[in-house]
This record gives sequence, structure tokens and C-alpha cells, in this order.
Amino acid sequence: MAKRDLYEVLGISKGANGDEIKKAYRKKAVKYHPDKNPGDKEAEESFKECSHAYEVLSDAQKRAAYDQYGHDEFDPRARAGAGRPGGGGGDPFDIFREVFGGGGGGGGGGSIFEDLFGGGGGGGGGRRKPGGPERGADLRYDMEITFEEAALGTEKEITVNKPATCGDCSGSGGEKGSSAKTCGTCGGQGQVMSSRGIFSIAQTCPKCKGAGSTVDKPCKTCSGEGRTNKRSKIKIRIPAGADTGVRLRSSGNGEGGVRGGSAGDLYVILHVKEHRIFDRDGDDLICEVPITFVQAALGAEIDVPTLTGKAGIRIPAGTQNGTIFRLRGKGVKNIQGQGHGDLHVRVSVEVPTKLSGDQKTKLEEFADACDSSVYPKIKDFIDRAKKFFS
Repeated sequence: MAKRDLYEVLGISKGANGDEIKKAYRKKAVKYHPDKNPGDKEAEESFKECSHAYEVLSDAQKRAAYDQYGHDEFDPRARAGAGRPGGGGGDPFDIFREVFGGGGGGGGGGSIFEDLFGGGGGGGGGRRKPGGPERGADLRYDMEITFEEAALGTEKEITVNKPATCGDCSGSGGEKGSSAKTCGTCGGQGQVMSSRGIFSIAQTCPKCKGAGSTVDKPCKTCSGEGRTNKRSKIKIRIPAGADTGVRLRSSGNGEGGVRGGSAGDLYVILHVKEHRIFDRDGDDLICEVPITFVQAALGAEIDVPTLTGKAGIRIPAGTQNGTIFRLRGKGVKNIQGQGHGDLHVRVSVEVPTKLSGDQKTKLEEFADACDSSVYPKIKDFIDRAKKFFS
């Protein structure tokens, strides 16, 4: 069966921005989530389909690859035939948890996920058992880097304040030797029901925070929460060829889990500063270099900047304004390891200004010495425009 267009799956236009993509995904994901459609295989497939569409279209690089290559970019067999590594294949439940702000064991109660479905969905759509291990929530960190850091790659250290598993109680929330008892508020369910009009909605129990039980001797370090705020330094490797919108995952560096649950992940979103000399087009670089009227007319050897130093190019005699010279392999390294882009040098012929009297005289003498043969484009234009001048 042919795969549907990803924009069609989410019901958006190809020019949709990030907010529109997320809004469309949230609507579809809630509609088709397995917890809302138990046993409905068709709804489950639709949920996976819209999650895959969001994963691709919300990522600038994946979206560009899809727009160019279509579904083949995310088909391992097609990629092998085309020699491209491609991407995709994320867990739809992980995508759902990230977009809806945790849930499903995502560290803390009261998430949108829990309000909708009454407690966390795991990787298979099942609910977390009250009092069981709870995975920490994923975190997002927006990082601004320089043009060179993105193009050449680097390593950065960031500081993140986050809830981390309490070291004194190992996330249990109780002092050593303390015992747990069933929560009197929720009766051990970890959830309480609230009525909103004709609907009854399950919410995380405010007393036990969804654990279903409380301890008689809360841990003094974390006050029974199982976690404490911690300032952590984390090293992030920026791969060469990265660009704005690239999302880097640092596994296990999100919020700490409780009751033995694993930590969430940290997602670093890159934002690249503009460069004073280079513009970027995919893996190619564009650089505009000014040259003199004399260099353009007589030809010259000039030096131009590259990411790794200078390079020399030859300007042929008679070079026109806007001529582009290509330096192969002097662009940005492809983030997927497919070689380097090129550097495109566009020359801009600068007309001299603030001429002295002597300079003007010499230039007039030069003009008098030239006939139409040295200006073939002007001659051709005049010939074609004669009827307009008569």
C-alpha cells in the first residue's frame, strides 16, 4: 500500500510552521492514541502514522530531506540503493510524551497525558502501576552556537538545573527503615477522579503524587519527594555540519526517576548565529568578494576566505560583476558523512568613488581610447533597443 503524504497525514499545508505542525499533531495524537481506542488496530496504526509525520516534519533537516526525496529517505532499502543514510523510526509513544510534556512515567503528576488518559502510557500503551518505578521527564535545552562551531563541530559544556534522584533514599522518598502504607486519598490507585461537566477525568493524586502509597518517615533530604534539585554540568558534542533546528539527544540527562525509575533524556535544540562573511545553503557556502575595476578588466590572482583559512582563485581578464567561482569541497561537512559542500565565491566589481582630478582625467582619456568593441554587451543592447531610441 502506498504511503500517504506526511503533510496530508497531519492535515497541514507544505508551508506550515512549527506551531501549526505541533497543533495538528496534538489533535491527531489525542484522537488515535491506543489508550483512548483500546483494541482498535486501525487507530493504533493511525497513531503511529501521525507520530512519524510529526517526527519528520518538526525537524528542519528531516523535513528538508523528505521534501527532496519523499518516503524513500526514511526507507532503509531505498536509502541503501541511493547511498543515503536517512533517518526516522522514533518510538511514537516517546514522541507523544515529549510533545505533551512528560506523562507515561514522565516525572511528576498532572501532565496533559495523565489528564487525558488517567496515568502514563508506556511504550506499549499500558498504564504505570501505582507505587512502581517512574521514569523522569525529558528536558529541552536551547543552545546558541557560532557559525564555525556548527560547520566544523565542537564540544560544549552546559549547566542544567533539574530534579535528580535523591541519593539518600534512592528515590523511594522514605528514610531507611520506614514503611509504606496505602494512600488514604486515592485508596492506592494513584489517581483521583474529578468531574468536569458530563465528563469524569482521572488526575494524579495530589497526596501521594501517583505512587499509591505514602511513607511514615519521609526522607529529610528530599522531604519525601524522592528527588532533589541538582545543578549538573553536561558535555554536548556538536557534530560537524549541524544547523539551526538540529536536535541532539543526551540520554539519561533529563529529570531523575523516582522509586528506581530511569532518568529521562535531555534534548538540545541548536540555534546557529549568522556569519559576517558566509551564507549557507545546505552544505554549500556562499561568499561575496569585492574586486576592483582594474582586477576585473585585466585579471588578477586574489585570496578568498574559507572555513579553514584562505584559498587563492584566478580572476580572468574581462570578468563581469556577479560572476561566481566554485571551490569544490570548501563548504560544510555533511552531517551524515556524505562528504563536503562547495564554496561559491561571487565577485562584486566595485566602482571607484571620490576620484581626484588627475584620476578623473586619466579615466576620461581611457574612455576616449575605447570603442564599442570593448563593451560588447552595451553594443548588443543598443542594437536591440534602436527602435525605442528613434
